[in-house]
Amino acid sequence: MEMRVDFHTHIIPEDFTELTQHLTGEKWPKLERTCACGANIMVAGKVFREVTDQVWSPEKRIYDMERESVDIQVLSPIPVTFSYWAPAEEAERLARIQNDFIAETVNQYPTKFIGLGTVPLQNVEIAIREMDRCIHELGLKGIEIGSNVNGNNLDDPSLIEFFEMAEKWEVPLFIHPWETLGKERMPRHNLMYTVGMPSETALAGASLILGGVIDKFPNLKICFAHGGGSLPYLLPRLDQGWKVWPHLRLLDKPPSYYAKNFYFDSLVNDPINLRYLIENFGHEKIIMGSDYPFLLREVPPGKVIDETLGLSQEHTEAMLGKNALRFLNIPVKAGV
Repeated sequence: MEMRVDFHTHIIPEDFTELTQHLTGEKWPKLERTCACGANIMVAGKVFREVTDQVWSPEKRIYDMERESVDIQVLSPIPVTFSYWAPAEEAERLARIQNDFIAETVNQYPTKFIGLGTVPLQNVEIAIREMDRCIHELGLKGIEIGSNVNGNNLDDPSLIEFFEMAEKWEVPLFIHPWETLGKERMPRHNLMYTVGMPSETALAGASLILGGVIDKFPNLKICFAHGGGSLPYLLPRLDQGWKVWPHLRLLDKPPSYYAKNFYFDSLVNDPINLRYLIENFGHEKIIMGSDYPFLLREVPPGKVIDETLGLSQEHTEAMLGKNALRFLNIPVKAGV
């Protein structure tokens, strides 16, 4: 039986609100209990998201993992807690709370969980300091970052030093959409989740490519949530733009060349979409991820890989688990 590693899962401390009560202002997310096994994530007095104890209880997660044949979950913070809008010192305190909690959860169940941290990207010096602590003190295996920082795309010059250090320290980055573009036009139908997030992810990826970040840091390991959103489908159009607007070019090669550096989680909802990713980027760049424990998640994790016909056992095993471990610089044991 192949090992299944769910790369894309989110977690928050059960006592999040108590831990963050020293933070002033109403924009900070809060966790308000509604019953023994449920809560609302609140932002500015409004319900941002309804959650269950799956989002804070390691034991509940392990129960679900055993039911759904998942061997290991990679834990990352919920993007609403990035708080890039906040004063950097306060955001650093929130990041430390979350990173400590994730590291403690991993230490409690080291065979079940791997941890990713968060850093306050609104101040790159502080972000690098916290990344250093995450990787070299807490033993976390990567950093989850948002798709923009207060409306600045990821090729903003202020972020270059962060990417430089991530490459130098070989820190894998998981890019997750947040504060999506055009959200004022998506108040209905939950379009922010279904259209906004994939579009936001495409903008983040295109910015990293066209802004020269990937060219500058070719060994940077980046994985995009939700199969890269709409980015993979838009690459031919980005290439066409590169071709017809030579005066805008910062790159020697077309965007699709640099996109080969990226990794993508498998959360694409349809085997046709997964096959498109495999054909364009290679099976070794696809990492199984479910978005546990939220409503839009894949159940059971790895379903789209299981339902994609014609995959070899070697490629299936790589996407279901081995690629995640390799991406996170964790040795893949023989026989796994």
